Amino acid sequence: MTHADAFAAPVVQWSLSEEARAGKPLLVMLHGYGANEQDLLSLADMLPGKFAVAAVRAPIAMGPGFTWFPLVDSPDYSVEAVKDAARYVLAWLDGVKDNHPSVTLLGFSMGMAMATTVLRQRPADFAAVVGLSGFVIDAGDDPSFRDDELTGTVPLFWGRDQQDPVITPDKIDYTMGWVRKHVKLTKVLYTGMWHSINQQEIGHVSEFLTHEVLNK
Repeated sequence: MTHADAFAAPVVQWSLSEEARAGKPLLVMLHGYGANEQDLLSLADMLPGKFAVAAVRAPIAMGPGFTWFPLVDSPDYSVEAVKDAARYVLAWLDGVKDNHPSVTLLGFSMGMAMATTVLRQRPADFAAVVGLSGFVIDAGDDPSFRDDELTGTVPLFWGRDQQDPVITPDKIDYTMGWVRKHVKLTKVLYTGMWHSINQQEIGHVSEFLTHEVLNK
């Protein structure tokens, strides 16, 4: 049994009722370390209304909030823990995705690590990925990360501030190398945003989602 099997089913908050969201493109929001599913859901009102938005709570309690896996620099961290969290998200997604014509992932901070990990586990399943002030996991040569199947066709938006005090330079360096090789990259830098999301970035994300998902 993996740790993922021990997790309870995720707490998910939706932007729309079950009847209203059927048949709409799905946008899955994955929050950052120590936050919860409500953290990003407020962004739904600022994004294109044609999406059904689902904000998923991470499985591990952490302080007042939750985390997907232990911090990368902590002694408890492992790639296995990241994979457990990805399986947790994918098991839930498998139960809902047939109601939607496409699935797009949006993650903030550690949520971007989750979004890109889920993509790397199932390279053909997603219309696009949005990563905000986050990073990509260095998975070494783990075969479950199917990077060789990601040949630059999946659109990925990566927004960040170069002065972000949270995401360490080694993570940025790895992410930079990975996105240039594996996705169709839209990268935007913001000044004075630090480790957060601002109005300008949400405008750019809306344009990206409209162009790369809704208008396809």
